[in-house]
Amino acid sequence: MRCKNTPQNQLNFLAPTLREQLNPNHELYLLAHEIDWDYFDTEFRKFYSDKGRPAHPIRLMTSLLILKSIYNLSDERLVEEHWEMNVYFQYFGGAVIQVWGQPCAASDLVHFRQRIGEEGVEKIFKHSIDKHGKDSKDTHVSIDSTPQEKNITYPTDSKLAKKIIDRCVKKAKKSKITLRRSYKRTSKQLLRDTYNGTHPKRRKKANAAKRKLKTIAGRLVRELERKLPQGDYVKELELFKKVLAQERNSKHKIYSLHEPEVYCMSKGKAHKKYEYGCKASVVLTQNTGIIVGAMPFKTNLYDGHTLEPVLNQVKRLISKPPKTATVDRGYKGKQNVGSTKIQMPKPPLKKDTAYQKRKKRKYHRRRAAIEPIISHLKNDHRAARNFLKGQVGDSVNFMIAAAGFNFKKLMKKLKNHKLLHFCEVLGYYCKIIFQEKQNQNLKHKLALTYF
Repeated sequence: MRCKNTPQNQLNFLAPTLREQLNPNHELYLLAHEIDWDYFDTEFRKFYSDKGRPAHPIRLMTSLLILKSIYNLSDERLVEEHWEMNVYFQYFGGAVIQVWGQPCAASDLVHFRQRIGEEGVEKIFKHSIDKHGKDSKDTHVSIDSTPQEKNITYPTDSKLAKKIIDRCVKKAKKSKITLRRSYKRTSKQLLRDTYNGTHPKRRKKANAAKRKLKTIAGRLVRELERKLPQGDYVKELELFKKVLAQERNSKHKIYSLHEPEVYCMSKGKAHKKYEYGCKASVVLTQNTGIIVGAMPFKTNLYDGHTLEPVLNQVKRLISKPPKTATVDRGYKGKQNVGSTKIQMPKPPLKKDTAYQKRKKRKYHRRRAAIEPIISHLKNDHRAARNFLKGQVGDSVNFMIAAAGFNFKKLMKKLKNHKLLHFCEVLGYYCKIIFQEKQNQNLKHKLALTYF
C-alpha cells in the first residue's frame, strides 16, 4: 500500500524545521527543491496495491537511491551511518525536523528496486536528464562501450568444482540425505594443490588435483540425482552438470554459479586482460557533457550492434534522436542508424573542404571526453562493480549510476547559478551606492561653487 508524503512546508510549533535551519545555498538543499517529487509519486503509484500495510514514502525511497548513487554509498552505509549524521540527507529525503535512527532497513532498498524494476529506474534517469533543460537536447553525442564487472571471484575450473562439492554437501544435509562420503577435507587439500599450477615443479600435481576435483564433483551430483526426490533442485543440478561438462574452448561458458549470466569480455587492456560481467554503452552529449543514454547488454555483442538499441533508448528519453554520433574504430561497419549519422575516425575524403576536415577533427577530439566520464561513473557512482542480482540488477545499477552523475552535475550548476545571482545582486547594490556617492559629491561641489 502506498504511503502519503509528509509536507515539508508545514511549520512546527515545538521546534524549528530543517527548512529554516539549513543553509539555503547548500547544493543538496537546492537539488531537493529542483527535483519534482510529485512526478515520482505519480509514476510509481502503479507499482503499489491498495491493500496491506503502508510502505515507506516514495520520496524517501527514491531519494535514498539518488543519494546512494551520488555519494557512492552502499545500502548499509547509507542507512546505518550517513543518514543520521547528515541532516541534509534527511531534508533531501523529505524529513521536516531532524530524526534519530534509521529511515528504513537496508533490505527495504532491495525490495524497492525490485518493486520499480528497470522501468522505474529509467524514470529516475529520465528525470535527471530533463532537469538539465536545453543542455540535454544537444544534437551531437559521443558513444562508447565499457564492461560493468559483476561481483564474482576470478573463475577457474578448480574453484567452480570446489563450490559444486560444497553445495552438494549442503543440499544433502538440508534434505536429510546421507552421502557415501562428503570429501570435506579432501576437497580443501586438492584446491590448495592447484595453487601456482604453472610452475614447472608443481604443474603435474596441480593438473592431477584439478581432474580429481571435477571427478568428485561429478560423483556427488550423480549421487544427489539418485537420492533426491524427483523435482528437487533440478535446475541447479543441471547447472552443475553443464559446468563440469564445459571445456576450455566451449561457447557460452558459465563462470559463476550464483551469476550464470555473466560472460567474459576482452577489451585489450594491458592491466586487465579479461573482465567478467556485462557490456554497457554510454551516450554523452558532446557540448554539454550530460549522459543521455546508459544501457547494459545481456550478451557480448559486437560494438556496432549495440548502437541501434542504445540510440532507441536516447530517442525514448529525450524525445528525438541525435543528428550525429561520434564513435571509435571499434564500431567499424556502421554508417547510419535511423536518422543518426555515425562518425568514425578515418582518412579525410578528397572532396572534403578545409572546413569539413576541421569540423570532423573537432568531433573526434571531443569524443575522447567520454573516457574520463566513464571513469567517473565507475569510481564515483558505483558502476565499477555491480553487487545487484541478475541481469535486471545490471540495468538498474548502470542506469542509477548515470542518473547519479547527472544529478551531481546539476548540483554544481545550481550552486554556481546561485553564486552568480548573488554576485549580480551585490554588484547592483554596489552600483547604486557608487552612484549615490557620486551624486553627493556633485551636490557638495555645486554648493561650494554657489557660496
